[in-house]
Amino acid sequence: MSASGTAARGPRAGDELSPLTVPITRTLIVAGAIASRDYQDVHHDAELAREKGSPDIFMNILTTNGLVGRYITDRFGPEAVLRKVVIRLGAPNHPGDTMTLTGTVTEVDGNTAVVRVVGSNGLGHHVTGTVTVGLPGEEAA
Repeated sequence: MSASGTAARGPRAGDELSPLTVPITRTLIVAGAIASRDYQDVHHDAELAREKGSPDIFMNILTTNGLVGRYITDRFGPEAVLRKVVIRLGAPNHPGDTMTLTGTVTEVDGNTAVVRVVGSNGLGHHVTGTVTVGLPGEEAA
């Protein structure tokens, strides 16, 4: 969380996390779908995606969920533990888009923080949600 300046003192409600910009490539969309065993044609076949009304293939929710998790662990460090991820998809991510993830710490209770996350692309909000994260140093007593 060095970019937000909260690493030395720990996160506080209201802290803004530094953004993460993710270029949305065809390879990212297809690789994410395959890695998550989502073989829906709209995630890998542009022609079939167009037949179903989409301008191109689009990212699946599992890839988005993974990117949200990466965003949080990149900001809180490799020892941070994702406790709960609740997301909702909006505008689709198509090849050529750029998604920018941003986050705001909304609550801190001991070694647990809740972060409001928004991922936006050229069409609007691709993803919105909250992540509950166990902060480094959290140990069972």
